[in-house]
Amino acid sequence: MKKNLKKRVWEVLFYLILTAFTAYVALDTFVITHVYQSVESESNTTTAKAATISSMSTSSLSATSAEDSYSDGNITIKITEEHVDDTTVYVADVTLASADSLKTAFAQNAYGQNLTETTSETASENNAILAINGDYYGAQRSGYVLRNGILYRDTAEEKQEDLVIGTDGSFKIINESDVPASELLEDGAEQILSFGPGLVSNGNVTVTEGEEVGKAKVSNPRTAIGIIDDLHYVFVVSDGRTNESTGLSLYQLAEFMDGLGVETAYNLDGGGSSTMYFKGTVINNPTTGGGKISERKVSDIVYIG
Repeated sequence: MKKNLKKRVWEVLFYLILTAFTAYVALDTFVITHVYQSVESESNTTTAKAATISSMSTSSLSATSAEDSYSDGNITIKITEEHVDDTTVYVADVTLASADSLKTAFAQNAYGQNLTETTSETASENNAILAINGDYYGAQRSGYVLRNGILYRDTAEEKQEDLVIGTDGSFKIINESDVPASELLEDGAEQILSFGPGLVSNGNVTVTEGEEVGKAKVSNPRTAIGIIDDLHYVFVVSDGRTNESTGLSLYQLAEFMDGLGVETAYNLDGGGSSTMYFKGTVINNPTTGGGKISERKVSDIVYIG
């Protein structure tokens, strides 16, 4: 009798320890924040940039702005709203004088695990004029992370398609299995976004009608970025999961990007993450929590500023 009782006690203790360990691992993976490296925000570098402003042209200092546009001589942005396949799609047509204006930023201006903010919060902290959500690097333990010329993670994900943005503002889509991140950096990569897949390459749609990201539903809010010509880009976000806007499949998104005349286009994190921010305001209708209109917190953004 005593022997059976002792055995039972040990079984209960083992179960409690295992449960506690499992709970800790889950919290450590999905909840507890870990800052691996802090990054200085754009707002904190204003003083340093002030010395540079005096050397800029007069046209770049006198910005003109309307509800759906912005121009300052270095950056020109035009926002349009389109309706395709029962879906509202927001398009930001962007022309830059320099690739330096195309940037990325981490939530809380730090690289790490479970560090998130809304797109609008990160955009505001970095003085962004235009911003969209990025690749949500924090949801993955592998996949390249190169931001603003700094390599943070070089662990390759098999068959993972990335968007590489060069220091000259050029776009190319690569497979992580084919080339190390360090080599891409040496060859002039400024940003590497790791979500995917690629939508358009060399002016041709590269996804099939049935292709999707993981177990995603066919119709979803979407975020994508594309390049039309040198320093000429389109940032695209579609609404979805509402009665007013169904959402797009990957193939519909690729077809839409192709219709904009892009040479290369890439799919970023979508669903509840899909957000477009312009001059201090979220202009689309992000959906989280079963169709509720609100921003989801994400790991990073792509922005113009």
